[in-house]
Amino acid sequence: MSQARRHLRPALFLAAVSARVPTTGVAARRGLSAWPAPQEPGMEYQDAVRTLNTLQTNAGYLEQVKRQRGDPQTQLEAMKLFLARSGLQVEDLDQLNIIHVTGTKGKGSTCAFTERILRSYGLKTGFFSSPHLVQVRERIRINGQPISPELFTKHFWHLYHRLEETKVDLAVVEVGIGGAYDCTNIIRKPTVCGISSLGIDHTSILGETVEEIAWQKGGIFKRGVPAFTVLQPDGPLAVLRDRAQQISCPLYLCPPLEALEEGGPPLTLGLEGEHQRSNAALALQLARCWLQQKDHRGLGELKASRPSLLRQMPLAPVFQPTTHMRHGLRDTEWLGRTQVLRRGPVTWYLDGAHTASSMQACVRWFRQALPRRPRPGRGPEVHVLLFNSTGDRDPVTLLKLLQPCQFDYAVFCPNLTEVSTAGNADQQNFMVTLDQVLLRCLAHQEHWSGLEEERPGPEPGEPASLPLAPHAPKTHSASSLVFSCISHALQWISQGRDPVFQPPGPPPGLLAHPVASSGASVLREAAAIHVLVTGSLHLVGGVLKLLEPALSQ
Repeated sequence: MSQARRHLRPALFLAAVSARVPTTGVAARRGLSAWPAPQEPGMEYQDAVRTLNTLQTNAGYLEQVKRQRGDPQTQLEAMKLFLARSGLQVEDLDQLNIIHVTGTKGKGSTCAFTERILRSYGLKTGFFSSPHLVQVRERIRINGQPISPELFTKHFWHLYHRLEETKVDLAVVEVGIGGAYDCTNIIRKPTVCGISSLGIDHTSILGETVEEIAWQKGGIFKRGVPAFTVLQPDGPLAVLRDRAQQISCPLYLCPPLEALEEGGPPLTLGLEGEHQRSNAALALQLARCWLQQKDHRGLGELKASRPSLLRQMPLAPVFQPTTHMRHGLRDTEWLGRTQVLRRGPVTWYLDGAHTASSMQACVRWFRQALPRRPRPGRGPEVHVLLFNSTGDRDPVTLLKLLQPCQFDYAVFCPNLTEVSTAGNADQQNFMVTLDQVLLRCLAHQEHWSGLEEERPGPEPGEPASLPLAPHAPKTHSASSLVFSCISHALQWISQGRDPVFQPPGPPPGLLAHPVASSGASVLREAAAIHVLVTGSLHLVGGVLKLLEPALSQ
């Protein structure tokens, strides 16, 4: 059943938009609605998510298909077969008004801005994103709201049974990374395309250099379809420009947000962080282009303002954002990205940065955000890092970038809300074992210790053990701890001082390690606790699940 997963879990951001008039084509037939739908008897939401999780491809098979990825066109032909087995045709997708966005950093935020701008005009929107943070159904949003558990359950089982009934032997490459190899590239007629910031990510699939990655991401370009990108390093821009020219795709470079603010009041963004201005600039161009082509709301024709001689591609129009655009940018919400939760003396800073470039942006945002918080009257401020990374990420690079934040404590834990995920299907991952994720956390701790010049690293060949064990190794940094799940990490960090996160009681042995015990006293006496959660969107999602219980309802 791994084939079914390719259809059920593509991982690129899309915004499908229609006017307030009745929807047409596949959107109307599939009933784009966030209202509850009848459930299949005996098939609950959690059952659907558990079944979806069993379709996760094992890591060994993923390695095999990476070596055999072959021609992207062959893979897209296979995707057409899966689409037909589900009861749809590619021609059905042609009827949707799609904005197709890819990139390695900021594509989710870009789409969040774009979707909110279009909703501010009164348009009906559909939004697909991956991965989810708390619940799987977050991946599909209608008018900004995740679809209901009932609607997700209904359509999941319908699709699941269709794929089961028509099961054949097919080898399909796992994609979910955007661009030429992604199953969402089956879309032939998007209204407009966008490419956000590019950096080194998914190297085992996309390529070893940023130029190779740019070639892959440029795979979403379609003949005659306008496309926009943001300022990139010279190499990626040249690759994107050349690829666009090869297929006759008009590609525009977005001017910075400052250019659009000239002559008017500054734009207010609903998402914090200087890097979000680049995403907002791209979103404004995508929304305006869509409105010009589909709605003609007095925005004029799409014309480049002037050629960008430095980048050798046309510069997208400089225009005054409308009131609707300003409201859309201001009201944008995108959980887990430069998000701040202020809870009494504890302030949580959540950002799912997991690449070098996104971590650099995260560190800039965190360090700039700290001085804006009210200074405590008495007692020290404590800075805590909660970190994890997964997959083929380079944790040493990410942790090194975090060093300038000067954390008092570094806490590492797997992306598991509790030690057992049996009752929480949304957080299950059958591609790794508990031992594997704990060993990775211990490796993170060792990397962190090695980066602290004043503290010796572990002796070569010395076995590592959990620092909460009765006899912790003395070679680890005195400021770092490993916990077996997110819940235990949050209980230790917050020390009961978060007014919302109030678990029934700490597990036995939570303070068994000397660092955990002494640190607990420091945290209880601190006037303010600032916690940065980063390294993995899945970690951020698990933290949000515990800190914001309403998201699970």
